[in-house]
Amino acid sequence: MTHDDKPAVVLDRPAVVLVHGLWNTVNIFQQLRPYLEERGWTVHGVGLTPNNGDIGIEQQAQQLKAFIECSLEPQQPFYLLGFSMGGLVSRYYLQRLGGLQRVQRFIGVAVPHYGSTLAWFRWNIGGRQMRPGSAFLADLNRDVEQLAACRPLCLWTPYDLLVLPAHHCCLPIGTNKRLPVSSHNGMLWDKRSLATIAEGLQP
Repeated sequence: MTHDDKPAVVLDRPAVVLVHGLWNTVNIFQQLRPYLEERGWTVHGVGLTPNNGDIGIEQQAQQLKAFIECSLEPQQPFYLLGFSMGGLVSRYYLQRLGGLQRVQRFIGVAVPHYGSTLAWFRWNIGGRQMRPGSAFLADLNRDVEQLAACRPLCLWTPYDLLVLPAHHCCLPIGTNKRLPVSSHNGMLWDKRSLATIAEGLQP
């Protein structure tokens, strides 16, 4: 990017909190984070441990809540973006831990809202919770309409080989946007995804 191509920075944007997925760390956002920061957002990446599903998604959501309480001012509104399993962590925070009172918009990127058949090959608690029809997902989806308060935007690709079937990334409320991105992780660095995320974070 040349000097003339740099985006105009807009001050006083709400903060953005990024939540990674299974086996990931905050490094998964190494393209997205600077992309958003160049455009004026203050970006926070929360690291969840362990990141292999050995603890429940509910416990990871408690980590997210603690991170937010330590990193942001009390009652400060913000945007929340969850990638893959991090989207389920984000949803539990929103729907069960009071996050709807603060989050202005939730963006889910390649999130298995209705599970993935690949989770049948994982036997730890996080893996079992991401199986289609699991008790965890059934409970989270029974009152999914709560999320309308934070205008959910779900981004997905039909070429996702980790969320199977790929349309399980869609919710019955909010906006679902299909992108022709070639892979699951590519949803965080493909230029079309980056632009769509930035657009979704506009007021």
